[in-house]
Amino acid sequence: MNSFNLTNSNHSPNSGGSNTSFGEPVPQQREAGGGRIVLGFSGGLDTTYCAKYLSDDKGYEVHSIIVNTGGFDEAELKRIEAHAYKLGVKTHTTVDAVKDYYDRIIKYLVFGNCLKNNTYPLSVSAERLIQALHIAEHAKKLNADAVAHGSTGAGNDQVRFDMIFNIMLPGVKIITPIRDMKLSREEEIAYLKGKGVEMNFDKAVYSINKGLWGTSVGGKETLNSKGLLPEEAWPTQLNEKLKVENVKLGFVKGELVSINDKNFSHPSEAIQYLQDIAGPFAIGRDIHVGDTIIGIKGRVGFEAAAPMIILKAHHALEKHVLTKWQLQWKDTLAQFYGNWLHEGQILDPVMRDIEAFFENAQQNVTGIVFVQLLPYRFMIEGIESEYDLMSSKFGKYGEMNSGYTGEDVRGFSTIFGNQTRIWNSVQEENNKQ
Repeated sequence: MNSFNLTNSNHSPNSGGSNTSFGEPVPQQREAGGGRIVLGFSGGLDTTYCAKYLSDDKGYEVHSIIVNTGGFDEAELKRIEAHAYKLGVKTHTTVDAVKDYYDRIIKYLVFGNCLKNNTYPLSVSAERLIQALHIAEHAKKLNADAVAHGSTGAGNDQVRFDMIFNIMLPGVKIITPIRDMKLSREEEIAYLKGKGVEMNFDKAVYSINKGLWGTSVGGKETLNSKGLLPEEAWPTQLNEKLKVENVKLGFVKGELVSINDKNFSHPSEAIQYLQDIAGPFAIGRDIHVGDTIIGIKGRVGFEAAAPMIILKAHHALEKHVLTKWQLQWKDTLAQFYGNWLHEGQILDPVMRDIEAFFENAQQNVTGIVFVQLLPYRFMIEGIESEYDLMSSKFGKYGEMNSGYTGEDVRGFSTIFGNQTRIWNSVQEENNKQ
C-alpha cells in the first residue's frame, strides 16, 4: 500500500547536516538572509542563477539537490554536480528517485488508466510532485532555514512546489528569485556572466523535459492554438527500418512485470525496457491542450510511447477481468485522481483513499496483453488471463447463452424497465388532463 509518510522516508539522500528526525518540529525561519537553504537544482539557467544569487547576494549556505526521475544518465548527473560545486554550493545531493517515483505515483496512474483530458499521461505533473517531496524531505533532514526553486510566475510548477513545501515545511521560508524579481532570460545571463560563470547560454529551440513517464516538448508551435511540432523537434526519431513488431506485456495485479517473457525485478525497469522498444516507432506523440492551475490554457507536445501502450494495454486487460461497476467507479475516481494530482494535491488524504480502491480493484488484473507496434501507432490484439470473464462457458456474445433462457430475458426486461414504464404512463395521463 502506498504511503506518503511525512515523518520518514526510505529514499532520502544521505548527505551532511543535522540528524534531526523528519518527525521533529521544524524551527522557525530566520529573519533575513543567511542561514541554510536547500535549492532544487537542475543545472539549467534558472537554477544556476538561483545558486549564485542565493550564495553571493543573500549570503545563504546553499545545499543543492537534483531528483532524478529517469531523465538523466550518470554522465549528465556528474556534470550537473560539478557545475553546482563551481557555483559555490556547500553540498550537492543526487537522488535516484526512479523506483520511488513509480511506487508512490506512477503505479496509481496505471491502476486508474489516468489521462488528463483523455490525452496526456500527466508526465511532468507527476514528476514535479515526486521531486518536490524529495526536496522537502532533504530540507527537513538538513534542518534548513529556507527552501528554493527556480520556477517562474507563469506555469503550474510554482504552485506544485510551493504547496508541498508549505505542507511539509511549515515555518520554512520559500524563496523563488526568478518569480519574485520577474527576471528575464537576458537579465539572468548578464548577471551570471558578470559573476564569471561559464555555461552554455544558448537557448534551445525546443524545451525538453524527460522522465520515466514521458517527455514533454515545447516550442513556438505550442505557443499558439494551431500548429504541429516538426519531425526534428521530437527527441526520439522514427527508425524508418522498423515495420511491425509484436510484444507481450505481462501484468500481475495491475503491474507490468514482464515483456516478451523477460521478467523484471521492478516495474520501472519494465517501463524503461518497453520505451527502448517502442520509442523508435515514434509511438505516443501528441499535443495536449489543458487548463493550468492558475487558470489559463496552454499547449504542450509530448512523447510517451511506453506510458501510452501500458495504459491502453492495462485498460484492455481490465475490461476483460473486472465487472461493469468496478470499471464504472474506477473511471469516475480516476478522473478526479488525475485532475487532483495535476493540481498538486498529492498529499490530500482523499488520494490515499482512492489509491486503496484502485489497489483492491487490481486483485484479478493479471494476464498477458498482446500488442502490435507499427510506425506512429499501436494496436491491442487481445489478452489471455485465467480471470477472463469473457468465457464460452457462460455463453457467446450475439448468440444464445447457456446461463439463461429467452423467457428469463423476457421477464427481466419487463421488470428492469418497470419504473420508467410507470413514469411514462403517469405523464400520458397528466397530458390528457
